[in-house]
Amino acid sequence: MKAKAKRRFIIQETVFMPPFQSEYNPPNDPIEVVYEDAHVVAVNKPTGLLSVPGKGEHLSDCMLSRVMVAFPDALLVHRLDRDTSGVMVFALTVHAQRSMSMQFEARSTKKTYVACVAGEFKESEGEIDLPLIVDWPNRPKQMVCHETGKPAVTEFKRMSVTDGRSRLRLFPKTGRSHQLRVHCLAIGHPILGDPLYAPETVADFPRLLLHSEELRINHPESGKGLRFRAKCPF
Repeated sequence: MKAKAKRRFIIQETVFMPPFQSEYNPPNDPIEVVYEDAHVVAVNKPTGLLSVPGKGEHLSDCMLSRVMVAFPDALLVHRLDRDTSGVMVFALTVHAQRSMSMQFEARSTKKTYVACVAGEFKESEGEIDLPLIVDWPNRPKQMVCHETGKPAVTEFKRMSVTDGRSRLRLFPKTGRSHQLRVHCLAIGHPILGDPLYAPETVADFPRLLLHSEELRINHPESGKGLRFRAKCPF
């Protein structure tokens, strides 16, 4: 008698996991408007707040959505990293958005940042010229790559040196993602409080010590030079 082949039933257990939610607890401070007219509004973005919504309902709170509560026609022009505070400008008309966006693309805007970094900065001023590229296995991190990186240039001036730390003014001449953070790391002076790039001992601060202090841009209608400033909170 021929034996019947055994029938095998594989029951796969399904495990239901709740959607991943990254830790995101933005501050509830009211919007600080540093300039407004019929075409432009500039604000002082707090640290810990996204510039635009992230993926998922828990990341919907952002600078753009908050500005739109007071200025429903607000349109995005540029971004700041979540942990960077300071001047951020929005357009209130399509023409203003196009004009100011083109100025950022043409690198005709002038940006000034304040940063506190680890170590004693020897040079009083200088330039960091290191090409950057996405670190794909570790996104959203960026890295220096001399072979295929995109040009990235940052000028700097030393403000002070105290207790093994340096205070700098940084002037990005290009607008690469995480440019200032990666450039400071690459020359051996990571920004204090940087959760992505700094060593653990340097990252152990309440916030990233990087602030967009000043932005200069031409008015989209009159062409007049505008200067927006937000006092550094650290």
